[in-house]
Amino acid sequence: MAARTRRARVTAATLALGVAAGGAALALGTASAQAADTTRAAAPAKPHVTVDTRGTKPLNVRMYPSEDATDAGNLKNGTVVGVDCKVRAQKVQDSTYWYKIRGKEQWITAEFTKNPSGTAPLCKDFFPAKQATQQGKAVG
Repeated sequence: MAARTRRARVTAATLALGVAAGGAALALGTASAQAADTTRAAAPAKPHVTVDTRGTKPLNVRMYPSEDATDAGNLKNGTVVGVDCKVRAQKVQDSTYWYKIRGKEQWITAEFTKNPSGTAPLCKDFFPAKQATQQGKAVG
């Protein structure tokens, strides 16, 4: 009986040691995974698009959805950009849609984007209160 009790204690101790070692390995693996995640850039929340200028030229960012609007900078080919919404505006080649860059009053044409991730709503649906206010001013 004493041998059986001793064997149970050894088994329990071995099991506890194995669990502790496994927990340490799991914690080490998690820390390594977190470190790896910080080294690569995460894609922005959906919806987002990828700039595709079909070459090496950057895409011009505009203050309004028009090629006549003031330049607000540019985006390199392959850049992933978060967007709030889209509008139909000036036609650029085959597209009449422009995306509003997330959190900014800046626009890019949909003609030079690809791989939309998530559905960008129409801006009139994304900013309904702003639209109603503008309509109220126009009428009154």
